[in-house]
Order: sequence, then C-alpha cells, then structure tokens
Amino acid sequence: MIPMVNLKAQYAEIKKEVEQGLAQTIEQCTFILGPNVQAFEQEAADYLGVKHAIGCASGTDALHLALRAAGIGEGDEVITSAFTFIATAEAIKYVGANPVFVDIDAKTFNITPETIEAAISEKTKAIMPVHLFGQPVDLMAIKALCEQYGLKLIEDCAQSFGARVNGQQTGAVGDAAGYSFFPSKNLGAFGDGGLVVTQSDEIADMLRMLRNHGSKERYYHDVIGYNSRLDEMQAVVLRAKLKRIDQYNQARRKAAHLYSELMADLPLETPYEDGIGEHVYHQYTLLSDNRDRIIEALQAEQIGCAVYYPVPLHRQNVFKADYAGVSLPVTEKVAARCFSLPICPMLSEENIHDIVNVIKTVA
Repeated sequence: MIPMVNLKAQYAEIKKEVEQGLAQTIEQCTFILGPNVQAFEQEAADYLGVKHAIGCASGTDALHLALRAAGIGEGDEVITSAFTFIATAEAIKYVGANPVFVDIDAKTFNITPETIEAAISEKTKAIMPVHLFGQPVDLMAIKALCEQYGLKLIEDCAQSFGARVNGQQTGAVGDAAGYSFFPSKNLGAFGDGGLVVTQSDEIADMLRMLRNHGSKERYYHDVIGYNSRLDEMQAVVLRAKLKRIDQYNQARRKAAHLYSELMADLPLETPYEDGIGEHVYHQYTLLSDNRDRIIEALQAEQIGCAVYYPVPLHRQNVFKADYAGVSLPVTEKVAARCFSLPICPMLSEENIHDIVNVIKTVA
C-alpha cells in the first residue's frame, strides 16, 4: 500500500522532539497562546521574511481573518480562482463580499494577470490568487495590477508554504496571506491550524484582536471577533517541522521530477514549472483523458490517488445558481482530466517506479 501522504513515516522522524515538547506543555499547563505559539510565530515570520505572523485555528480562518483585517466587506468583489478548495470562496463570503471567478492557465492551473484584469470592476476591492498545488502565481505582475487599480492583494498560500518568487516567499508580497496547517500540507500539524502573515502593523493589530474575541486586553473588547487561536500543542509539532521544511520541500521536488522523467513519453500531461517561482509540489497533479482507468488501476494496487478538484467552485451546488452564466472553459476542462499521485517527503524512488509502472499498463 502506498498512501497519498506518509504521515506515519514523517512522525517517526520527529517523534522524540515532538513528544518531549508535548509533555513539557502538559506539565506546564500553558495551553492557550503559550510559549510555543509565540515562538512558532516568530520563527515562521523569520523564515517567511514578514514582519508579523499570527497563528489561528485553521487555513480557512486565516483567509477569513486576512480579508476582514484588510477591510474587505459587504458588497465588495474579490477576484479569485474557481479551481481550488472551497475555503477560498467561503472566506470571501464570510465577510459579505462576492467571489468573482476567473479562468486559469492550462499549464500552471493558476489565475493569470490577463484573466484578472479583464474582470476588474468598480466593485473590485481585492485579488485573492491561489498558489495552487505549490505552484506560485505570477505574483509580481498581479501585485502591479493591485497597485495600478488600488486593490488589496490577499494571497492564498494554503498549499505553498516554502515556495519562493524572485527570492521572496509566497505570502511576503501581498497585503496579507493565509496558510493552512492541515496535516497533509507541506508544513502540517497534527490537526487543524492556520497562520496569517502581513508586513502591515495596522493589519497585524486587527488580526490579533480578531482571532481572540476582538480583544487586546483580557475582558476588554474593541470589535466583534472570533475564537480562532492556534493551539499550543499544534505549535509544538509545527516548530519541529518548520526546522525541516526546506528539506521536506526539496524531497517533494525531487520526487516530482522523477515522476515527470519516468512519464515523459506517456500520453498524459505532467506538471509544468513556469520558472516564475519555485514549485513545492503540495500535490503532483497530471492531466489525462484516461483518468478514470488510471485511477481504477492504481486503486486495484492499493496506491493512493485523488482528484483535486472534480467540480469547480462556480459549478458547486452552493454557488451554481449565482454563476449560471459564468463560463470558465479552461477550468472546466482541467477539472475533467486532472488527478493527483502520492507525493510527500518520505516517498521512495522504489514507490515512484511502482506507481509509474501501474500507470504504464493503462496509459
């Protein structure tokens, strides 16, 4: 059996360090916004090259809080992708704004400066690009659009921790950015967790209030906030993994490149690196007209595989009535042909050869 992500093998590598940290936390009874959360926030800020890093309860909350702290609200429009997890659009709706879905590039699966600019209207207040599957968007060009039109740039970095563009980390360029620490992410916790980063003192002050019931000082509340704090025990896990994140991402890149080399002559499309940023392969996602047959063959051999994402957001039941007239042909074509193979730092070359050999029997 080859799982999509081998969390057990990863845990074995950090077991001693994590268990010592968890035991110390329990002994000290410092469970809420304790020393590990504070230390992780500083370590993450240093690694990402940002002034402020604020932990929260999930990646969805990270995007929600980032939008609200940046002043996005009722009736505003936020341009984003329909080819992503629903949390991206949920966060926009949470603040009363409306997602404006634009089409993606057929190779990178990301929204582009051209599709974004064509959708800008008087109601547009922000752009929320998604660095999908670990492939950075054309961030500098999108930032230039934001400056030209006076828009906020809120990066969805849920899948791109450690990815760089022009030497900068994704998340360090926009007005704010949200990260997810769902267990399968490049930097994953042992449960839910999230992080919002910003270079702005004003946005950071608001974020710290919003995540903690709108309070700067205990029992004194300035705004209606939320209970969205990063758990102290998750911070222990994240601190251990953060030390190894470049090693993890390099292992993902090495595995991805071997996959692509071994499948170069097959009638399918392997992931594309545009050279604008460094892809960190949160997912290794291919395109094939024989997707269903390949998935069936992999499952028969107990090899993990998944489709991210089978139904674009503008065609989801929750949104389709409002976007009935929206046509995103590239997004829809990619969603009909995409599938993802196992990818994680612990994936061996033998595993990759075995997976590719199964695909070759079908493709």
